[in-house]
Amino acid sequence: MEDRQEQYINEGKIFAILGYLFILCIIPLIFKKENPFVFFHSKQGLVLFLGEVAIFILSIILPIWIIKLGAFILLATSFVGILAVLQGQRLELPIVSRLADRISL
Repeated sequence: MEDRQEQYINEGKIFAILGYLFILCIIPLIFKKENPFVFFHSKQGLVLFLGEVAIFILSIILPIWIIKLGAFILLATSFVGILAVLQGQRLELPIVSRLADRISL
């Protein structure tokens, strides 16, 4: 069983990284949905992408420093997710993972 998980990780790293790159998170959700490692990271990436869209929409009414802070936090969280992928880990990002668990595709 552990060999299978290692195989999922090795085969899915590139797609899992795509999961954290803005709208590209949709690609692994479509093409690598059967890989649990990729699916886990792609769902977290989708939550981050939706957060980025929300910040973009809220930029109309919120002060610029709040927008910059929110964008920085989301980008830093994506970077941490990419580092976890490169290390072959399933890192549950705070808040993001709880929201991602609620997504059923």
